[in-house]
Amino acid sequence: MISDRKMNRRQFMTQSGLATAAYATSSNLAFGADDPDSTPWQIGCFNRPWGKWSYDEALEEIQSAGFTTTGLVGRHQKEPEDLLSADTSPDYLDALRDRIAQRDLKPIIAWIYGPKAKEQKDAVSELKKLTDNAARLGLEFLLSGGPRRNETVEYYSSVIGEVTAYAADKGVKIAMKPHGGDGAEIIRCIELVNHPNFSIWYDAGNIVYYTGGDPVKELENIASQVTGFCAKDCAGKESPVMIQFGTGKANFAEVFQVLKNANFKGPVMIECTGEPESPQDATRMAVENRDFLKKVFSNLK
Repeated sequence: MISDRKMNRRQFMTQSGLATAAYATSSNLAFGADDPDSTPWQIGCFNRPWGKWSYDEALEEIQSAGFTTTGLVGRHQKEPEDLLSADTSPDYLDALRDRIAQRDLKPIIAWIYGPKAKEQKDAVSELKKLTDNAARLGLEFLLSGGPRRNETVEYYSSVIGEVTAYAADKGVKIAMKPHGGDGAEIIRCIELVNHPNFSIWYDAGNIVYYTGGDPVKELENIASQVTGFCAKDCAGKESPVMIQFGTGKANFAEVFQVLKNANFKGPVMIECTGEPESPQDATRMAVENRDFLKKVFSNLK
């Protein structure tokens, strides 16, 4: 059952509009013509480009690239570790938080694996434990991929709906990114969850990968609900996503123009690069992708 703190769609959209309007002035200044080289949205980096190596190597390289914010997604082939799950121990989380802080990095988001439980009551309990662990690690967001192949939109939304208010009390926001569905599915999830602590992290590359659709068109009706962006490119439906920005079909310039017009506040997190041959190669590619985004941002109207 969805939380008692839900509101009707008009109230939800009104509240979202007020929140974004409050930042409109600062957003417009960030895009001002007097400062064409400004980066209006914070750009961070997930650990995924360094997935062939250890997490500590990833942290070292993310720091050396000059990023200050990071996110947790994927598993590492070398010295694998879970990083964040419902079963992660407090001692491990405390040590993980320290490992990240030692590199002068701030973790802001992590990918939700699961829930593994099949029964709704157990799934909700599992996600609440995961939320507790996210709060202990100091995360602002937990990121879900939306309904999985064996789930309906209704089931997914009812589970997430029971967790959103709990997460709000813990200071953790629940977000969903496209991971198989299109814009219509995203809108339906927003309507069913119906809670201000649930938002969208857009992923233009995933729209291309899973649906073969146009990320700009799919974004237009949900842009006001986007609170973050997972940056990856993709050359076509079910094509590789480990490619450099600008080599695929995700039109970043048009996507970010739509987001700017909707008073998007960021952050933008680089999730993918080309296939690197070394940790340093991944770092070079991540820096190139950051420079690509900065150029896109500077040319927005």
